[in-house]
Amino acid sequence: MDDATLSPHFRLSELTVSQTAVRRGLRNDPPSGAVSNLRRLAHALEDVRRALGDVPIIVSSGYRSPKVNSLVGGSPTSLHLQGLAADFTAPAFGTPRQICQRIIDVGILYEELIFEGAWVHFGLAAPGAVPQRKLLTAIFLKGGPTRYVGGLL
Repeated sequence: MDDATLSPHFRLSELTVSQTAVRRGLRNDPPSGAVSNLRRLAHALEDVRRALGDVPIIVSSGYRSPKVNSLVGGSPTSLHLQGLAADFTAPAFGTPRQICQRIIDVGILYEELIFEGAWVHFGLAAPGAVPQRKLLTAIFLKGGPTRYVGGLL
C-alpha cells in the first residue's frame, strides 16, 4: 500500500494503522472509495488540529477492514469501514472530554462525535450527506455491551 500524504499532517498509514491487524497478521488496506473518504477525514482532522491549537493528533484507529472491524467488536455499520471515522487523542491539548467540548465550541461539522472515555471518536457524514451532528458518550459496562447516551457527559 502506498503511504500517500492525505493532508499536511496526516498520511494514509496513520489512518489505516491497526494493532489488531498487526497482531493477527491481517492486511488493513482500504479500497479506493475509502481512500477518498480518508482524504476528506484527514482534512477534517486538520480543522480539529487547528481548533486544538495546532497540537499533534494521535490516531489509534481510522479505516478498518470488515475483518478488523469484527475482531475489535465494531458495529457492522461503523463509519470506520468506509474510512469516515477516526479514534484519536491529543494529549498536548487535554483530555478526550476537553477535545470533544472544543470541537463543539468551534462548530466543526461531524456526523458523530463520541466521547469514549480514553479517546475521541470523530466521524464524518458520507459525501453529499448533511451531517447529523450526533453527540454521544460511551458507557462501558463490565462484562456487558457498550451503551451510548446522548450528549457529552
